[in-house]
Amino acid sequence: MRRFRSASPVQRGAVALIIASGLALAGCTAAPAPTTTSSGDPSPETTTPGTTPAVEASAPVQTSADISIPIRCEDIYSPSMLSQLQSENPPLNDPGVTMDSTEVVEALEILAAGAQTLRCSWGLPSSYGLATNVTIVEPDQALAVLAALPDRGLVCSDLAGGTLCRVQNDDGENAFGESHYLRGNGWVSTRWINFGPRGYTEDVISSLWG
Repeated sequence: MRRFRSASPVQRGAVALIIASGLALAGCTAAPAPTTTSSGDPSPETTTPGTTPAVEASAPVQTSADISIPIRCEDIYSPSMLSQLQSENPPLNDPGVTMDSTEVVEALEILAAGAQTLRCSWGLPSSYGLATNVTIVEPDQALAVLAALPDRGLVCSDLAGGTLCRVQNDDGENAFGESHYLRGNGWVSTRWINFGPRGYTEDVISSLWG
C-alpha cells in the first residue's frame, strides 16, 4: 500500500499564501455603481388590495372603427339633430311607415338575412319622410354593399376613416335619394323622400363613431 506523506512546512506556507492572496483580491472587487434616479419624489404605483396591476403592453386594443348598435333610435343622433327631426317630421317609428332604408337589392338581401340592425323612421305614411338602418356587418358583407352601390348611381368618397356613398334624384314631383356609410363593422343606410335634413348622415356618423 502506498503511503501519503504529510505536507512539509514549506508547502503548508505556500498554500496559506495563496489563500491569503485570493482573499485580498476578493476584497478589492469594485462595488456595483449606484443606480441613477430622476430628481424629485418618485411616484409609487397605486394598486387596489387583492388586484394585480395591469400590464400596459398586453392590454387589449379596442378597434375604434367598430361600433355597437345603440338600444334606442334617439341615441344615433346628436341632441340638436334629434330636436330638429322631432319638430320637422314626427313621429319616430310610426308603425305605418314601411319604407326601406335602401332600394339596392344586394343591400336589402343582407338586411333580410338577419343582420343585427336598428331601424329608425321619421314621419307618417306618406311621400314625405326617411328611414335609416344602423347595421353590424361582416367584412365580406361590407364589400358586397360597396361593390353594388356605384352600379345604382351612388358616388362614393372617403370620410372619417370610412366610405360615404350618396345619390339624389328628382323626377319633377318628388326629390329622393339614398346614403350609405361603411366603416369597420358598421353600416348606416338611409333612404329619404322629400325630406333629407342637411348634415343628417354626418350627424349619425359622428354620434356612432365619435
